[in-house]
Amino acid sequence: MILAFVAAVAAQAPTAACPNLVTPQAFVCRALQASNAGNPDAAAQAFEQAAAAQSDEAEKAKSWAAAGNMWIAANQPGKAALALDKALTGTGLQAEQRGEALLDRARAAEAQNDLPTARSKVTEAARTISDDPFLWYFSAALGIRENDAVTAKAAIGRALTLEPNNPTILFEAGHVYQFAGDLAAARDYWSRASAVDPNGKSGQAAREALKMLPAPAVTKVPDQPRS
Repeated sequence: MILAFVAAVAAQAPTAACPNLVTPQAFVCRALQASNAGNPDAAAQAFEQAAAAQSDEAEKAKSWAAAGNMWIAANQPGKAALALDKALTGTGLQAEQRGEALLDRARAAEAQNDLPTARSKVTEAARTISDDPFLWYFSAALGIRENDAVTAKAAIGRALTLEPNNPTILFEAGHVYQFAGDLAAARDYWSRASAVDPNGKSGQAAREALKMLPAPAVTKVPDQPRS
């Protein structure tokens, strides 16, 4: 997941070469070009350089948050946690931006197997981004790792309310209900994921998951007595 304000800036990224200057704007330019080129490691480093060069506290916090987001994409949760903690210090991030950074901090914690911190950050993020289906998707997956079927089912229910036909959420719903022991519901969600995403990754994953489920029980209709 890319932070919304990172995506918004990325949409305006220059196509020409970035200026060879030591300014926050030049570093952000390089970060966005690296991100667009599929190099999250370089993007994260450039966002950190932008944060270090920035004097405006709000812009500094945004750059640290963007760096953390890119470190997650680069599979570097430790570096992501450090950057996001810097972003969340103070009041530079407000409202939805803070919520998104908190969600990323939860993702970094989960990747480091720090489940209590992950849950704490999810709870805090929900105060401002409760309409983000990915928050509840992640909360459901975290619930499974916490061995908490009740929380996982409640969270995936919230995600489905927000995006009932999202194949990724439908696939995770199948996973949640398999974990909870309701194989009929798991089969239903995976079948729906396959139907709405026949050529995508979630649909394929759902079909593979369906193959591993036991065959549904067949109820035998008793013979009718002859008159």
